Amino acid sequence: MAGYRELLRTPGVGRIIAAQLTARFPNGMTSLAVLLHIEHVTGSYGAAGLVLAATSIGQAVAGPVTSRWMGIWGMRRVLTVTLLVCAAAITTLALIEMPLPLYMALGLIAGLSTPPVQSAVRTIYPKMVNAKRLTPLYSLDASLQEIIWVLAPVLITLVATQVGTVPGLLLVVIILLGGGAWFILSPEVGRVRIPRSRRGLGRVLAKPPVILATATGFLLIGACSAVEAGVVATFDHGGLEAGLILAVFAVGSLAGGLSFGHIPIGPWAMARRFAIVALGLSLTVLSLNAWWIGATLLVAGAGIAPALAVMFAMTSASVRFSETAEAYGWIGTGQLIGAAAGSAVAGFLVDGVGPTGAYVAAAGFAVAGFVVAAVFVRGFPDLRHRDASPIPDTEPVHTIT
Repeated sequence: MAGYRELLRTPGVGRIIAAQLTARFPNGMTSLAVLLHIEHVTGSYGAAGLVLAATSIGQAVAGPVTSRWMGIWGMRRVLTVTLLVCAAAITTLALIEMPLPLYMALGLIAGLSTPPVQSAVRTIYPKMVNAKRLTPLYSLDASLQEIIWVLAPVLITLVATQVGTVPGLLLVVIILLGGGAWFILSPEVGRVRIPRSRRGLGRVLAKPPVILATATGFLLIGACSAVEAGVVATFDHGGLEAGLILAVFAVGSLAGGLSFGHIPIGPWAMARRFAIVALGLSLTVLSLNAWWIGATLLVAGAGIAPALAVMFAMTSASVRFSETAEAYGWIGTGQLIGAAAGSAVAGFLVDGVGPTGAYVAAAGFAVAGFVVAAVFVRGFPDLRHRDASPIPDTEPVHTIT
């Protein structure tokens, strides 16, 4: 912890972490708020699912595109425009009743305009700390983001059920605008300029570390989503036990990230972290007892944030600085698709064989992640004796002869 305290004392680091966590806090609220509101207005969970699917598709498509735009038009400009459009779409969705297709269109617009805060801040980090501290910073970031997934769903559920779904969505907008403005106005966002990438969109996926980070992110978040579905199905659709057990899962991730963040990252680091997740999730299938599920998810959670930290570090170390934002955008897209796939597979299995099916699905995703990390271990960079800083962009210097 002393190392993390020293890291947070680095000028600007504590501020930018707090600002980006606040700006991203609506990510843990929007889906649930939209689901509850559309179901309340239409009386149909099916309709709510369609609007939520449109929102998720928009987010998945936008990730690499808006991230790449930051190298063309600048971070502040892209973040500001997407922030305002997203806030307007959610506000309209909250205040105006309309046919389902229009709700879906607004959901799609909100997804497409989700501000690329995550890509921006992980592009800024290498410019804020020296190379030796970059990997611990990625680990700290991956750990602290668990705060979003613990507090945000509880807050939005409380507001939506006790006050109303319209105030719930408007609360999302208020935090989105306030947190987004805080992040956009941070000095570091104005100081760091992403060079324009000279390669075509998607070419960064040709780099093995980026495609491996995207694939393992898909499998890791797929496992987490399947777990969430299983916990909700086991404990009566989100009762007190469900919330507490999912909080334990997040606490395990937070503890794992802070505990393992100082360990150098070698080629086998991802496989070892996935092994922890796979072990914990495989044990969940043995019993549906609340204490057992909580204990096994605490073990599984210990590998989540450390695995995410490996993804961030290996990506940063493998691409040019001009490509970092787009690379993180693709990783985010992979994670969004993984979340949708994990929820869908778990949902079908819950309907077919009961809650245990969701835990089997979660374990399957985690085991697949371990297999991918082990089979393609040569594609993972060895960062034990080098830093995770991006490759500098170079261009010809014109001289007069």
